[in-house]
Amino acid sequence: MAAAESQRCKFLIVGGGIAGVTCAEQLASQFPSDEIILLTASPLIKAVTHFKQVSKVLEDFDVEEQPHSFLEERNPNVRVIQSAVKALAANQHTVCTEDGRRYVYEKLCICAGGRPKLITHGNPHVLGIRDTDSAQVFQKRLSSARRIALVGNGGIALELVYEIEGCEVIWAVKDKAMGNTFFDAGAAQFLVPQLESAKPKPPATCKRTKYTTEGPKHQEQSAAEGGELGSALGPDWHEGMKLKGTKEVLHKVHFEYQCEISQIYQPEEFTKLMKTPLAFPEHDFFFPELWPVYIELTNGKVYGCDFIVSATGVIPNTEPFVSGNNLEVAEDCGLKVNEHMRTSEPDVYAAGDVCTTAWEPSSLWQQMRLWTQARQMGWYAAKCMAADTLGESIEMDFCFELFAHITKFFNHKVVLLGKYNAQGLGSDHQLLLRCTKGHEYVKVVMQNGRMMGAVLIGETDLEETFENLILNQMDLSAYGEDLLNPNIDIEDYFD
Repeated sequence: MAAAESQRCKFLIVGGGIAGVTCAEQLASQFPSDEIILLTASPLIKAVTHFKQVSKVLEDFDVEEQPHSFLEERNPNVRVIQSAVKALAANQHTVCTEDGRRYVYEKLCICAGGRPKLITHGNPHVLGIRDTDSAQVFQKRLSSARRIALVGNGGIALELVYEIEGCEVIWAVKDKAMGNTFFDAGAAQFLVPQLESAKPKPPATCKRTKYTTEGPKHQEQSAAEGGELGSALGPDWHEGMKLKGTKEVLHKVHFEYQCEISQIYQPEEFTKLMKTPLAFPEHDFFFPELWPVYIELTNGKVYGCDFIVSATGVIPNTEPFVSGNNLEVAEDCGLKVNEHMRTSEPDVYAAGDVCTTAWEPSSLWQQMRLWTQARQMGWYAAKCMAADTLGESIEMDFCFELFAHITKFFNHKVVLLGKYNAQGLGSDHQLLLRCTKGHEYVKVVMQNGRMMGAVLIGETDLEETFENLILNQMDLSAYGEDLLNPNIDIEDYFD
């Protein structure tokens, strides 16, 4: 393509997920007379709505899928172009897209997200859930399923296992307890009974419009492969989706702890092996019929199921950008960024799941590929790009002082603060616990008399107080166990 056909822009952003859209909106407000181009492979973008600053660091928001026009109408100087990136030539400040166009930028922010880390590729019985298309394929497959196998122990696995009804679930958890990314075994034990109880009825109407991407049949296979180009699902992606199998049961979950899938067999292969699959553990009878797929776990157990859901995390989408450039890549495959979200290439920034922070973090913060951090990084990357353009200095944003995340698991509000799982603290720490069955679970991580982290499950109303205590690093030795005494209103002491 001739140079004349290149499009020039001051700011170019790749990715229509939370990080990319937040970055574009922030730049649009700071540079209202400059055109900002956002390239996205997906027909929908992710917009942050109902944003609420809960405390100094904690924030709560919804993520809505919207057509491109939503972003363009709110920000007249933003142009959204649907096309996947083919290559980056950082030395020429140029990005080439799959549709043959070239974009010449002054500053580029890569917010390309991540793709599912599938346990195996090319198997039609293995589904990854990452974006809207793959979630819809999952919903369709589940509607005719009697039993599925679930692999993974992160957020999507936790949400799925609670939302699925009418289907047996064999859940292979590589750890000693479920959800260890987010909480410890005690919190897991607090939540497990929720799988036995009926879920509260959903609201009569879905609280917002759901946009879907209609397309040819071949999209179904790519979605089942993990929807590699779509941006991550929002925090309440399953709202309005009917996740129900064929059986007349609510939750039917069997845990297989400390194991992973070692082999996947097609029915023909499995028959030749002469192995006997296990019945679902609660059954006193055996299904003699063939299943569409069989799994063998590392603990030697074998189960038949209709399909397998691989929910084992994400790999940063760096492929189109790394080749031919001097971009430093971290061990987890993310693009390394410094304290100003800059990569190792001049004028190239990155934010969200695609990047890995390479600065020395605060003692109370760690990177996790979550919606909250995607929004914060996208916003901060835009501020850094703006400061660099204007020749101004910028200090690191306060949100990187303390890790803070609000989510919901098993219909309980979950707040995570600081080193909530004693990450990096070694054995030199103490835990304080308070638990009221079915109501609340409070865990505090203490080190040398100071609060380093907390897990709050349920409506505890302690998040702001605990955030202050962690940030202030006040010596709390004098309070001992009374710190969590429900008869003492610690908010009066420390607010």
